[in-house]
Amino acid sequence: VQLQASGGGLVQGGGSLRLSCAASGGTFSSYSMGWFRQAPGKEREFVAGIRRSGGSTLYGDSVKGRFTISRDNAKNTVYLQMNSLKPEDTAVYYCAARSGSLYSTNGYEFEYWGQGTLVTVSS
Repeated sequence: VQLQASGGGLVQGGGSLRLSCAASGGTFSSYSMGWFRQAPGKEREFVAGIRRSGGSTLYGDSVKGRFTISRDNAKNTVYLQMNSLKPEDTAVYYCAARSGSLYSTNGYEFEYWGQGTLVTVSS
């Protein structure tokens, strides 16, 4: 499956952005999806995950209460709504797909990755 992330950009602190990740070439509804991010000089970090049906979600501690992951299986797309953005949210954001019904916080358990979209939050 191919993943194409979009929606990144420059935003002021406190602002919002919505990232999208469009999937093609596979059965989207058979994959659990995740968003990860990597800031310069830092390790990749789990941001959010969602199960195949969209009925269950999981968030990293640093984004709980501010970010929301969702998916539209009819549109083969997963979203990440980011509110109350902080400068420390600045990173390249990646979407990833994992076969099966369980989500994971471990990036090595995801088989497919998008190319990443840059989010920059100014102070």
